[in-house]
Amino acid sequence: MSDESPERSDALPNRDAVVTFIPAVTAHSPEETGRVGEILGTYAEPGTVCALRGEMGAGKTCLVQGIARGMVVPEETAVTSPTFTLINEYPTHRGVMLYHFDLYRLGDVEELFDLGYEEYWYSDGISAVEWPEIAEAFLPERRIDVYLTVVGDSARSIWVEIKGEGITDLHRALLHHVKDKEGS
Repeated sequence: MSDESPERSDALPNRDAVVTFIPAVTAHSPEETGRVGEILGTYAEPGTVCALRGEMGAGKTCLVQGIARGMVVPEETAVTSPTFTLINEYPTHRGVMLYHFDLYRLGDVEELFDLGYEEYWYSDGISAVEWPEIAEAFLPERRIDVYLTVVGDSARSIWVEIKGEGITDLHRALLHHVKDKEGS
């Protein structure tokens, strides 16, 4: 387990907001990164936005593939990065849509409005947003921030901030996963 936390802003949009920090876990393979995503997908509530932060190649799309497994996107559906389409939509067996955004190629905030982001982020679906920095001012206060940092050829440090109340099952599941990883 890594003691280092990725760079983050300590300034919160709402000083009264509840923020829960999950200790960082080191994933030693893409499968382990996907497992953290699977926990997120299993326990994230409808209407959740996951802001995925990390450099190119840090495992953001791998994490979304895990979220898709946790949400039970049909196995025959290929979950890929929407690098050029900006958004992919996946129906799930949970009856909740998974919306996968990749904002890397967004030229400016106006393009975010053209995408109709509000229809997704404030819906009953779960949105996974890669490269959320361009949309920082528009992200909901109640969200999950996931920081992925490359710490080796295939190892990633994953650190989670849960912003807002009412995500206790997810919090419990992630803490259990961290405890299991520490014991192994």
